[in-house]
Amino acid sequence: MLDVRAWLVWALSVLIVGSYCRNPLYLVLLLLVVAVTESANRQRVPGSATRPATGLPSALSLAKYTIPAAMLLNGLMSHLGDTTLLRLPEWLPVVGGPITVEGLVYGAVNGLVLTLIFGAFTVFNAVTDTHDYVRLAPPAFHEAGIVMSIALTFMPQTTRSVSRIREAQSLRGHRVQGLEDWLPIVTPLLVGSLERSMGLAEAMVARGYGAARRREQSLRVRLSLLGGLGLLLAGLLFWTLAPEHQLWSALGIGGGGALIIWAVRLAGVGPRGSHYQARTWSARDTATVVGALASVVAAVAPLPILDGQSLFYSPYPRLGLPSFDPLVAMLLLGLIVPAVMAIRSRADD
Repeated sequence: MLDVRAWLVWALSVLIVGSYCRNPLYLVLLLLVVAVTESANRQRVPGSATRPATGLPSALSLAKYTIPAAMLLNGLMSHLGDTTLLRLPEWLPVVGGPITVEGLVYGAVNGLVLTLIFGAFTVFNAVTDTHDYVRLAPPAFHEAGIVMSIALTFMPQTTRSVSRIREAQSLRGHRVQGLEDWLPIVTPLLVGSLERSMGLAEAMVARGYGAARRREQSLRVRLSLLGGLGLLLAGLLFWTLAPEHQLWSALGIGGGGALIIWAVRLAGVGPRGSHYQARTWSARDTATVVGALASVVAAVAPLPILDGQSLFYSPYPRLGLPSFDPLVAMLLLGLIVPAVMAIRSRADD
């Protein structure tokens, strides 16, 4: 089992690469990598054979709906491109005009990006434990980390509750045909959510959560935070309004960020809770982080030996084939390390 920090680096790397890359060949490759990673790690969490334990759809299942919807939306809204499929009447607002092949292809690329990012965080939510999210939060944001972990936990629980309620109502002969038919589903869902919230609140009170006296932050922490925010804002303003002073802007942004980090660190100084089991970092975690960072380097800061322009693709004004660099693809395949580790662990078991 990989450390949650390694999984977080992996998911953020997919987010960065997917947001930066617009080549459909690389995006399809990354989507397959995410699907293989999800399949290889599915047995480690309780769930069905077709869905991860979060109750969220898999990346490939989502692609069947996201990509056609994005194609249709961009094809109707964008009227650029030389290859016209059909032409809607000009008097129609927004959608009136030609529907081009180039517009549909560009919409498909956007759908691939959305599917890739959603699939990566679906895998991350399926293979990591909620308690690990809280432990990742700095001590100054412990309460915020707990709130976020509770929200992340309730989302898949709500999805599973909707599925169970719909199945139970279907057995009673209920069919959803309009908005009014959702009332027998929304009502028990709301009641069940309130019951879970009350049960969680009672459990937290019974364990003494919030019983400790709130400690006020020192004047040094407040001044550091105020000075950091001021320097950061001044640096951003100089960067925007005075491009000739980029050095001073960078110093202001860097100094402000350092002061904010220092203030957060000071705010978290105090008694720390104990843990039943300490976190361990293994060679598998290192390999996962190295592979993820290699993909980020290939996308954001390509080496001179790589064809960085192959990451970008535009079907306008006339549709053409995207370029492909095998070296870039090999570095992007560094994101498949978690799947390889899971398969090796399964073979060892």
